[in-house]
Amino acid sequence: MKNNVKPEKLKNKLLNDKTQFETVEAYKDCRTTIKASLDDEVCKKIMITSPSLQEGKSITCANLAISFAETGEKVLIIDCNLRTPTQQFMFESEVGSTLTQYLNSENEEDVSTIIGHTAYTSLDIIQAGEKPENPSELLSSKRMNDLLENLSQQYTYIFFDTPPINVVTDAAILASAVPNVVLVVRKGRTTHKNIRQALEKLKLINAKMVGFILNDVNKKELNKNKI
Repeated sequence: MKNNVKPEKLKNKLLNDKTQFETVEAYKDCRTTIKASLDDEVCKKIMITSPSLQEGKSITCANLAISFAETGEKVLIIDCNLRTPTQQFMFESEVGSTLTQYLNSENEEDVSTIIGHTAYTSLDIIQAGEKPENPSELLSSKRMNDLLENLSQQYTYIFFDTPPINVVTDAAILASAVPNVVLVVRKGRTTHKNIRQALEKLKLINAKMVGFILNDVNKKELNKNKI
């Protein structure tokens, strides 16, 4: 699961004042739909995953979080892809520690040491850090559960960028603590078989499907109703 995308290319895909109007509006539409699908909880936790690799999951997670933060609510991204993290290459944020370091530590560290502020108002990030030997075990640990309880008191929305659900078990493990799932699929890459397999896994763990996001769609195709 090697990440071959250059950091600068990733940064250029983040929503900003130069992003095309259609793209910005598409994320706003997603924001509206997701909000309408969430339960009335103090902190809404949303997992962004995909069936397989290279379907645009991480950039979708980042831009959704940016879009939500634009409403003024406090938003956090947690990069839970401990195997091949991406979020830390998109956002320039100085932190004293990372998620992997925090979960591996036996000391009572202050949670604030792993929270980094981004250039986007109201949006913070927790970086994954170096790849650990036991990512699945760390994500299912009591320390992770305690961390989420703490963070839930600080943020209105928490977005979790996880590995593809058909590739490793990490996303399924997190589903018990993160009930809302958005599945990112990519036109021309994701197969119906991949989607069925992902939905079967999510059903087994009683995850709540908030919806799908389709990537790589040409505007002209949408206008012609070809999808």
